[in-house]
Amino acid sequence: MRSLLFLLCVVATSASVVKPRVIPWEKLRTADYSSTHTLGDSEIEHLWRQFLKNFKPNITTVSATTSSYNFVENVKKIWQHNQLFKKDESSFEMGINEFSDMNLEEFRTRLGYNASLRLKGGDLPHFRYLARQLDTPLPESHDWRSQGLVTPVKNQGRCGSCWAFSTTGSIEGQLKRKSGQLVSLSEQQLVDCSTNYNNLGCNGGLMDNAFEYIQDAGGIQRSEDYPYVSGETESQNDQCGFDRSKAVATVTGFVDVDSGNEEELRRALYFHGPISIAIDAGQQSFMSYHSGIYDDPRCQNAPSELNHAVLLVGYGVEKGVPYWIVKNSWGPNWGESGYIRMRRNKNNLCGVATASSFPLVEPVEKKGCKL
Repeated sequence: MRSLLFLLCVVATSASVVKPRVIPWEKLRTADYSSTHTLGDSEIEHLWRQFLKNFKPNITTVSATTSSYNFVENVKKIWQHNQLFKKDESSFEMGINEFSDMNLEEFRTRLGYNASLRLKGGDLPHFRYLARQLDTPLPESHDWRSQGLVTPVKNQGRCGSCWAFSTTGSIEGQLKRKSGQLVSLSEQQLVDCSTNYNNLGCNGGLMDNAFEYIQDAGGIQRSEDYPYVSGETESQNDQCGFDRSKAVATVTGFVDVDSGNEEELRRALYFHGPISIAIDAGQQSFMSYHSGIYDDPRCQNAPSELNHAVLLVGYGVEKGVPYWIVKNSWGPNWGESGYIRMRRNKNNLCGVATASSFPLVEPVEKKGCKL
């Protein structure tokens, strides 16, 4: 309680108090509060000030009341977990990020994958993946980022549109393989225009539904032609603004990988490119993930427990521990520059292999030219 009162005082009187020393951002995220034996009011005050500076510069005193309470609770959990990490009792580290003033219920509203929205009776060709060359050993590690199939990390903002970012990510990779060009595609088009395909804009959706929409619509535009705004507005636009003449890629089908089979998923990833997947991201440890190989036994893998859509871009091994490389859509300040490494071959942790698919993509040719 003393910590909470201390922070509220800081918010209410920030114009008159002497500002404390500035904490370097990297220290703020991990070392500054994980290197002490106890976490005192002064340390939390410093962290709170730096958090406001980096993430909430325009916060009001009223909003800060709840935010500061959540912040104190989250920082203490982060600190406690990182003591385990320092003693090699955990394989990942937690840190402060833009979600650190949220409670878990509020955070989960940002998760937009909803399996119950699956579209029935769509016309898009739908295939089951048959793993290739099962007797051929794969390399120990593989990362599609190094081969130019992955666009920079994006940020869905205050909108449950993760499904749209996972969709564009897998199409971007396939389009690069087909055309040789890496193009950032429009998530806003999917948020605005695919509601007739059981997607709900900022309230959730499914990648397979979006694939179906793209085929029927005649393609998807570049993000520069149809920019993303729902991260700020927290809603979709009133009207679909898709311009078919500006479409650069379309989907001709999609392939589902065998549910729960991590080895088959690894082969699909290696042979075909980045893959859209759904995971359980609803744990406090995931919200506050900073670095390392994520491994939380509370994470679920059942289809009904999946709540967040992401993009699988690679796999590897560190000190004998196998992991997946996953691109998130929460900006570059979350996790490992916007990515998370997740434990691989451990009972399908967090459902990485439960609901995975990749699209069959063709560039949209313009008259007299190709993409």
